[in-house]
Amino acid sequence: MRALVILGVMLIAAGIYVAAGQASYKTDKNVLKIGGLEASVKEAHQVPPWTGGIAIVAGGLLVFAGMRRPRG
Repeated sequence: MRALVILGVMLIAAGIYVAAGQASYKTDKNVLKIGGLEASVKEAHQVPPWTGGIAIVAGGLLVFAGMRRPRG
């Protein structure tokens, strides 16, 4: 149960980071290739903020599930 809470808190923190617009990733795009000569461009892309919202909700559900005590 404790693992679910820890995983949920980590997911909430990552979701806040993404939702704040701080997360990005880079891709390489080949522009020109002639024989052995190759030119490429690195493009930076922002991670959409709605993915952070989904991570926050999922993390909250994991924390809630980890906090519940089993009946019995």
